[in-house]
Amino acid sequence: MSNISVGKKGEQIAKQYLEKQGYKIVETNKHFSRQCEIDIIALDKDVLVFCEVKTRTTTVCGVPFEAITKTKYENIKTGLSLYLQENPVYKRFRIDAVSVVLEPKIEIKHLKSIIL
Repeated sequence: MSNISVGKKGEQIAKQYLEKQGYKIVETNKHFSRQCEIDIIALDKDVLVFCEVKTRTTTVCGVPFEAITKTKYENIKTGLSLYLQENPVYKRFRIDAVSVVLEPKIEIKHLKSIIL
């Protein structure tokens, strides 16, 4: 499985997970620039959630959350700011991260309100 297909599979699993938790998906794979993409934008009640999804086939080379670097976090904040300018109706927001490990069995972890 290529890195792109692993990532897409993880994003689909994360989207289904969030929907089961009661989130309403607003957008997926929202691009603002080559460096700035938000994987999932969803509503958790009245809070707009900008969700970064990281997927690994296994944890042999580390856990998915380790791939969220300071630079990636800053890019998410840039996208968040641009999205809120385009959609000023949203007043409450946060950044979440979802980790998906595919093998030996699917494992999902969700961190709310991440700050780096």
